[in-house]
Amino acid sequence: MFHWLEKNPFFFSVGVFIVIAFAGLIEILPNFAEASRPVVGLKPYTVLELAGKEVYKKDNCLSCHSQLIRPFKAETDRYGQYSLSGEYAYDRPFLWGSKRTGPDLHRVGNYRTTDWHENHMWEPTDVVPGSIMPAYKHHFTNLADIETAYAEAVTVKNVFATPYGDEFQATKAAWEAHKPKVLADAKAITADMKNKDVKEAVAAGNIPEVVALIAYLNRLK
Repeated sequence: MFHWLEKNPFFFSVGVFIVIAFAGLIEILPNFAEASRPVVGLKPYTVLELAGKEVYKKDNCLSCHSQLIRPFKAETDRYGQYSLSGEYAYDRPFLWGSKRTGPDLHRVGNYRTTDWHENHMWEPTDVVPGSIMPAYKHHFTNLADIETAYAEAVTVKNVFATPYGDEFQATKAAWEAHKPKVLADAKAITADMKNKDVKEAVAAGNIPEVVALIAYLNRLK
Protein backbone atom coordinates (compact mmCIF):
# COMPACT_ATOMS: atom_id res chain seq x y z
CA MET A 1 0.00 0.00 0.00
CA PHE A 2 2.75 2.45 0.93
CA HIS A 3 4.61 1.72 -2.32
CA TRP A 4 1.40 2.55 -4.19
CA LEU A 5 1.14 5.88 -2.35
CA GLU A 6 4.76 6.71 -3.13
CA LYS A 7 4.03 6.22 -6.81
CA ASN A 8 0.95 8.51 -6.70
CA PRO A 9 2.04 11.96 -5.48
CA PHE A 10 -1.51 13.34 -5.44
CA PHE A 11 -2.93 10.65 -3.17
CA PHE A 12 0.25 10.73 -1.08
CA SER A 13 -0.22 14.47 -0.53
CA VAL A 14 -3.87 14.00 0.37
CA GLY A 15 -2.94 11.28 2.87
CA VAL A 16 -0.25 13.46 4.49
CA PHE A 17 -2.72 16.36 4.71
CA ILE A 18 -5.35 14.18 6.41
CA VAL A 19 -2.86 12.82 8.94
CA ILE A 20 -1.48 16.27 9.79
CA ALA A 21 -4.98 17.80 9.98
CA PHE A 22 -6.18 15.05 12.31
CA ALA A 23 -3.10 15.40 14.52
CA GLY A 24 -3.59 19.16 14.60
CA LEU A 25 -7.19 18.83 15.73
CA ILE A 26 -6.19 16.40 18.48
CA GLU A 27 -3.61 18.92 19.67
CA ILE A 28 -5.63 22.12 19.31
CA LEU A 29 -9.21 21.27 20.34
CA PRO A 30 -8.51 20.29 23.98
CA ASN A 31 -6.52 23.50 24.51
CA PHE A 32 -9.23 25.56 22.84
CA ALA A 33 -11.89 24.04 25.09
CA GLU A 34 -9.76 24.72 28.15
CA ALA A 35 -9.12 28.34 27.12
CA SER A 36 -12.86 28.91 26.65
CA ARG A 37 -13.66 28.03 30.26
CA PRO A 38 -14.08 30.92 32.73
CA VAL A 39 -10.73 32.26 33.93
CA VAL A 40 -9.96 31.78 37.61
CA GLY A 41 -11.96 34.18 39.76
CA LEU A 42 -14.42 35.16 37.02
CA LYS A 43 -17.99 35.41 38.30
CA PRO A 44 -21.28 35.52 36.38
CA TYR A 45 -22.78 38.92 35.66
CA THR A 46 -25.14 40.18 38.32
CA VAL A 47 -28.65 41.10 37.24
CA LEU A 48 -27.80 44.79 37.63
CA GLU A 49 -24.71 44.38 35.45
CA LEU A 50 -26.76 42.56 32.81
CA ALA A 51 -29.26 45.42 32.87
CA GLY A 52 -26.36 47.80 32.27
CA LYS A 53 -25.14 45.63 29.43
CA GLU A 54 -28.59 45.96 27.82
CA VAL A 55 -28.33 49.77 28.12
CA TYR A 56 -24.87 49.54 26.52
CA LYS A 57 -26.33 47.59 23.59
CA LYS A 58 -29.48 49.69 23.32
CA ASP A 59 -27.55 52.91 22.92
CA ASN A 60 -25.10 51.19 20.55
CA CYS A 61 -21.98 51.94 22.59
CA LEU A 62 -20.20 49.13 20.75
CA SER A 63 -20.28 51.18 17.54
CA CYS A 64 -17.57 53.43 19.04
CA HIS A 65 -15.95 51.24 21.71
CA SER A 66 -14.35 47.82 21.42
CA GLN A 67 -13.97 45.29 24.22
CA LEU A 68 -11.05 43.30 22.88
CA ILE A 69 -7.43 44.11 23.69
CA ARG A 70 -5.08 42.46 21.22
CA PRO A 71 -1.68 41.06 22.29
CA PHE A 72 0.35 43.97 20.89
CA LYS A 73 2.55 46.23 23.01
CA ALA A 74 0.86 49.37 21.76
CA GLU A 75 -2.47 48.03 23.05
CA THR A 76 -1.33 46.52 26.34
CA ASP A 77 0.61 49.68 27.21
CA ARG A 78 -2.55 51.73 26.76
CA TYR A 79 -5.34 49.43 27.90
CA GLY A 80 -3.70 46.78 30.07
CA GLN A 81 -3.48 42.97 29.91
CA TYR A 82 -4.60 41.57 26.56
CA SER A 83 -7.98 39.85 26.49
CA LEU A 84 -8.31 36.12 27.15
CA SER A 85 -11.05 33.97 25.64
CA GLY A 86 -12.04 32.66 29.09
CA GLU A 87 -12.94 36.19 30.16
CA TYR A 88 -15.94 36.11 27.82
CA ALA A 89 -17.40 32.88 29.22
CA TYR A 90 -20.56 34.66 30.43
CA ASP A 91 -21.00 36.95 27.40
CA ARG A 92 -23.94 36.20 25.13
CA PRO A 93 -23.56 37.96 22.74
CA PHE A 94 -19.94 39.06 22.66
CA LEU A 95 -19.43 42.83 22.47
CA TRP A 96 -15.95 42.86 20.97
CA GLY A 97 -16.76 45.65 18.53
CA SER A 98 -14.78 46.50 15.42
CA LYS A 99 -14.20 50.25 15.71
CA ARG A 100 -12.51 52.57 18.19
CA THR A 101 -13.88 56.05 17.84
CA GLY A 102 -13.50 55.98 21.61
CA PRO A 103 -11.08 53.87 23.70
CA ASP A 104 -11.34 50.13 24.30
CA LEU A 105 -13.36 49.43 27.44
CA HIS A 106 -12.41 45.87 28.34
CA ARG A 107 -10.32 47.05 31.35
CA VAL A 108 -12.15 50.31 32.04
CA GLY A 109 -13.14 49.12 35.52
CA ASN A 110 -9.46 49.19 36.51
CA TYR A 111 -8.93 52.89 35.92
CA ARG A 112 -12.32 54.66 35.99
CA THR A 113 -14.57 55.16 39.00
CA THR A 114 -18.30 55.43 39.54
CA ASP A 115 -17.94 59.17 40.12
CA TRP A 116 -15.98 59.55 36.86
CA HIS A 117 -18.61 57.67 34.85
CA GLU A 118 -21.43 59.71 36.40
CA ASN A 119 -19.84 63.01 35.37
CA HIS A 120 -18.79 61.67 31.98
CA MET A 121 -22.28 60.40 31.10
CA TRP A 122 -23.84 63.69 32.16
CA GLU A 123 -21.48 65.92 30.16
CA PRO A 124 -18.49 64.24 28.47
CA THR A 125 -16.68 67.46 27.55
CA ASP A 126 -16.53 68.51 31.22
CA VAL A 127 -14.42 65.44 31.90
CA VAL A 128 -12.62 64.98 28.58
CA PRO A 129 -12.18 68.35 26.83
CA GLY A 130 -12.76 68.05 23.11
CA SER A 131 -14.66 64.77 23.43
CA ILE A 132 -17.06 64.01 20.58
CA MET A 133 -19.11 61.63 22.71
CA PRO A 134 -22.70 62.85 23.18
CA ALA A 135 -24.19 63.43 26.62
CA TYR A 136 -26.42 60.66 27.93
CA LYS A 137 -28.57 62.61 30.37
CA HIS A 138 -31.57 60.42 29.57
CA HIS A 139 -29.81 57.62 31.44
CA PHE A 140 -30.40 59.56 34.63
CA THR A 141 -34.19 59.52 34.21
CA ASN A 142 -34.94 56.39 32.17
CA LEU A 143 -35.37 53.29 34.31
CA ALA A 144 -33.36 50.14 33.64
CA ASP A 145 -35.30 47.03 32.64
CA ILE A 146 -34.23 44.81 35.53
CA GLU A 147 -36.83 42.11 34.96
CA THR A 148 -35.70 41.54 31.38
CA ALA A 149 -32.08 41.37 32.57
CA TYR A 150 -33.05 38.60 34.98
CA ALA A 151 -34.81 36.77 32.15
CA GLU A 152 -31.62 37.06 30.07
CA ALA A 153 -29.61 35.37 32.83
CA VAL A 154 -32.13 32.53 32.94
CA THR A 155 -32.09 32.23 29.15
CA VAL A 156 -28.32 32.08 28.67
CA LYS A 157 -28.14 29.59 31.54
CA ASN A 158 -30.74 27.22 30.10
CA VAL A 159 -30.28 27.70 26.35
CA PHE A 160 -26.54 28.33 26.03
CA ALA A 161 -25.46 26.30 29.08
CA THR A 162 -23.69 29.34 30.52
CA PRO A 163 -22.67 28.42 34.10
CA TYR A 164 -24.97 30.72 36.02
CA GLY A 165 -26.00 29.52 39.48
CA ASP A 166 -29.06 27.51 40.43
CA GLU A 167 -30.68 30.61 41.93
CA PHE A 168 -31.54 31.76 38.40
CA GLN A 169 -34.82 29.96 37.77
CA ALA A 170 -37.69 30.74 35.40
CA THR A 171 -40.19 31.24 38.21
CA LYS A 172 -41.81 34.30 39.74
CA ALA A 173 -40.69 33.20 43.20
CA ALA A 174 -37.04 33.07 42.12
CA TRP A 175 -37.32 36.54 40.57
CA GLU A 176 -38.96 37.98 43.69
CA ALA A 177 -36.22 36.46 45.83
CA HIS A 178 -33.59 38.08 43.64
CA LYS A 179 -35.01 41.62 43.78
CA PRO A 180 -33.45 42.62 47.14
CA LYS A 181 -29.95 41.76 45.88
CA VAL A 182 -30.42 43.88 42.75
CA LEU A 183 -31.53 46.84 44.83
CA ALA A 184 -28.63 46.36 47.25
CA ASP A 185 -26.20 46.38 44.30
CA ALA A 186 -27.81 49.57 43.00
CA LYS A 187 -27.49 51.27 46.40
CA ALA A 188 -23.80 50.32 46.50
CA ILE A 189 -23.33 52.16 43.19
CA THR A 190 -25.29 55.26 44.20
CA ALA A 191 -23.28 55.51 47.42
CA ASP A 192 -20.47 56.87 45.24
CA MET A 193 -22.72 59.11 43.11
CA LYS A 194 -23.69 62.75 43.67
CA ASN A 195 -26.89 63.09 41.63
CA LYS A 196 -29.66 63.48 44.21
CA ASP A 197 -32.46 62.49 41.84
CA VAL A 198 -30.73 59.19 41.10
CA LYS A 199 -30.13 58.54 44.79
CA GLU A 200 -33.77 59.24 45.61
CA ALA A 201 -34.99 57.00 42.79
CA VAL A 202 -32.96 54.05 44.04
CA ALA A 203 -34.02 54.71 47.62
CA ALA A 204 -37.62 54.46 46.37
CA GLY A 205 -36.90 51.12 44.69
CA ASN A 206 -36.41 52.39 41.13
CA ILE A 207 -33.12 51.96 39.25
CA PRO A 208 -32.16 54.52 36.57
CA GLU A 209 -30.24 53.30 33.54
CA VAL A 210 -27.09 55.17 34.56
CA VAL A 211 -26.79 53.06 37.73
CA ALA A 212 -27.02 49.80 35.78
CA LEU A 213 -24.63 51.04 33.09
CA ILE A 214 -22.04 52.09 35.66
CA ALA A 215 -22.36 48.71 37.37
CA TYR A 216 -21.63 47.06 34.02
CA LEU A 217 -18.64 49.32 33.23
CA ASN A 218 -17.20 48.79 36.71
CA ARG A 219 -17.37 45.05 36.03
CA LEU A 220 -15.04 45.31 33.02
CA LYS A 221 -11.60 44.57 34.50
